[in-house]
Amino acid sequence: MDVRPLSGAIGAEIHGVDLSRDLDDAVVAAIRRVWLDHLVIFFRDQDLTPAQFLALAGRFGQPVEYPFVKGIEGFPEVTPVIKLEGETMNFGGVWHSDTTYLETPPQGTLLIAREVPPTGGDTLFANQYQAYATLSEGMRRLLDGLIGVNESAKADATRTREDSKDGATAKKRFVAEHPVVRTHPETGRRALYVNVGHTTRIAGMTEAESAPLLGFLFRHQIRLEFTCRFSWRPGSIAFWDNRCAQHNPVNDYHGYRRVMHRVTLAGDKPR
Repeated sequence: MDVRPLSGAIGAEIHGVDLSRDLDDAVVAAIRRVWLDHLVIFFRDQDLTPAQFLALAGRFGQPVEYPFVKGIEGFPEVTPVIKLEGETMNFGGVWHSDTTYLETPPQGTLLIAREVPPTGGDTLFANQYQAYATLSEGMRRLLDGLIGVNESAKADATRTREDSKDGATAKKRFVAEHPVVRTHPETGRRALYVNVGHTTRIAGMTEAESAPLLGFLFRHQIRLEFTCRFSWRPGSIAFWDNRCAQHNPVNDYHGYRRVMHRVTLAGDKPR
């Protein structure tokens, strides 16, 4: 297994592993160690059927359904992430950690590329351990006691695709409160856990009162030195840790089709 870091802050490509095969426990454990160390890992040229992709995800956690979009036929846990040629809005096109408006947000997400534009459509990732560690001692002390309010309506999740699960789900709003700084349950490290896509305010404050602090954090946590950028090819896979990393799909390929399949893995209550 050949591990090649993608940047100084976050991300690594793993080569020499055929994910279509049954992986033994030692290989799965080794991949998970690289994932925990680098926050997001990438694989190239993986020709996986939906069944194989879902089985791969299941080696690292419990796949769960996405609340706003139907899964592909026969695989409700495999969510299509599609931008068509005539569309201008892309799915999840802001910096965010997935579905932090849920009481138990996912631990991780796997995404495989099926069709990609000739250029563009990259995804950015940001290290939230570094975002927290580089704050001043006074700011860290302030944030450690705060709770963030996260709402699905902020991201206009139901507008990203027309094929929402059903009318009732599309109209449902999810709200969850999580620590502004969470402790990773596996590494024990502290990470910023607010995001511009879902976090609306600080609990106990109005949105107007929260805005100066959140605005600073939203700008700080995506500083260039905390990030990496991944360019997709068909068969590329990204697997990121939602507990300590954010991502942002770049919307720079109007007029072209981009088709991905996504699986999210059940997580725990942030603490």
